[in-house]
Amino acid sequence: MNFSPPRRVPLLLFLSCPPGHRLISELFDPQSKFAPFQFPEEFIWGAVTASYQIEGAWADDSKGESIWDRFSHTPGKVKGAATGDVACDSYHRYQEDVALLKALNLTSYRFSISWPRIQPEGSGAPNSKGLDYYKRLADALLEAKNRPLCTLYHWDLPQKLEERGGWPNRDLVPRFTDYVDITVRALGDRISHWCIFNEPWVFTFLGYARGIHAPSRKNFAECMRATHVVDIAQGQAFRAIKAVNSKLQVGAAFSMAHCQPATSSDADRQAADRAHVLGNVWFIHPALHGEYPKAFPGDNPLDLMGVKSGDMELCRAPARFSRHQLLLPPARLGHSSGRWRRRYRRPQFRRP
Repeated sequence: MNFSPPRRVPLLLFLSCPPGHRLISELFDPQSKFAPFQFPEEFIWGAVTASYQIEGAWADDSKGESIWDRFSHTPGKVKGAATGDVACDSYHRYQEDVALLKALNLTSYRFSISWPRIQPEGSGAPNSKGLDYYKRLADALLEAKNRPLCTLYHWDLPQKLEERGGWPNRDLVPRFTDYVDITVRALGDRISHWCIFNEPWVFTFLGYARGIHAPSRKNFAECMRATHVVDIAQGQAFRAIKAVNSKLQVGAAFSMAHCQPATSSDADRQAADRAHVLGNVWFIHPALHGEYPKAFPGDNPLDLMGVKSGDMELCRAPARFSRHQLLLPPARLGHSSGRWRRRYRRPQFRRP
């Protein structure tokens, strides 16, 4: 059965604090875990959405096809044959969304840009109708005294670029950088906070290794190449944004999960450590340190990933902020007879 949530409910609440803020350490201090707590005045409450999840209008105003359009339109890929063709219809009803944010006393809204709405085929001249939509949305947020925080990529790659190799193809780096430059130049006078990628682990590993997300490939080598291309694209996009306006705030959003050893054995502890590195910091460490952290029992498969001389310097992106989204259930990691095993209890949900 296809379950559709109420149309006007924000998908996720998030917090925003400057790096090093005392709140970060206090939240994770076991001594104050159950003590009364008062959020500071500068604490920001907001909502988060994704273009494919809420906009609808999947082919309106010259928008191109995305990999999620193709994926959801392919029989058998999505339970109940659900699609984002209409979704919350936010493309036509964004003013209602802004009014809802104001009614909830939220003061920040992170939304994402649909790349094929800006460049229908992933390259070339921008689609003015697509840019105008996001200008109207940003203007409405500013009028409501709500800070627009824009994600440049939340998984909806133009289908035409997937047909040319997708994220495993290094040619995607200059195309993504061009799209970022076009978008930030058009909206940078309205939007001061930019998020380059949303959850790169999800769209690379689930899209290219496990095949349960778009574009539905199942090839570990392609997945690892995709992670490296994404890391380079992240660094290049960072520099492109700063070239438009050095005062713009730039960061990224990463999915996180607690990785717990299945047992107290050294092998299981090492397996959990590797899972933490590959799952939680694989896209953060290169941006900050210009190198990949050790995530495999042997050497990292740099040749398989297509790493070339000079690449790691391109990956550097000293972001002003990062968003850690703890959306995944805790995982228990073990290593047995040379094979990985991942064990966790999924949260159980019941429809009302």
